[in-house]
Amino acid sequence: MNSDELAGLYLLTPPKIDLAPFGDKLKSVLDTGAVDCLQLRLKDVSDDEIRKAIDTILPMCADRDIPLILNDRPDIAKKSGCDGVHVGEEDASYDEARAIMGEEHIVGVSCYDSRHKAMIVGDKGADYVAFGAFYPTETKEAKTSVTPEILEIWTTFTTVPCVAIGGITADNVAPLVLAGADFIAVTGGVWNHPDGPEAGAKAIKAAIAATDI
Repeated sequence: MNSDELAGLYLLTPPKIDLAPFGDKLKSVLDTGAVDCLQLRLKDVSDDEIRKAIDTILPMCADRDIPLILNDRPDIAKKSGCDGVHVGEEDASYDEARAIMGEEHIVGVSCYDSRHKAMIVGDKGADYVAFGAFYPTETKEAKTSVTPEILEIWTTFTTVPCVAIGGITADNVAPLVLAGADFIAVTGGVWNHPDGPEAGAKAIKAAIAATDI
């Protein structure tokens, strides 16, 4: 999971999806070429539903060389062939996730507003750390609120990639890119875009590119 010089778009799925129509919509979004990484983030669904979603989405990502990261569940991620897993405070620990996934798979960790936690998991070998929420978000209740300064400090002292998350849209992404975010994680800014998710993905990618002056 490598970013170019400019930040990559790390797209998260909505927490609830109707798989058949969502699959068609996702395919259109991925075909824009704007998405660099996809996280399957389903909440309050059965393991079987997660596996069915992976069976539908993983081939789409593989065909377009886009890594598929599963939220929360390293056990399912490994068995289902996902490229990696993302764990938060209430999920498996980094050590547990790495033990399950192995060194060849991506393991990312939510660090919220804690550079200390980020340093610990970064030193252990996390492939990326995620900071946020940077802006108010309707997707989930944010545990913490942070400013772009955390990204500036992080990128000054380490080369471990960092992901910015929380309420990010095309209108507010620029400060995060300029502060050094390697990836911009987005949910509502794409899926709830008034002109459709394809337009949302393109708009955020364009806003990221516009910072390269």
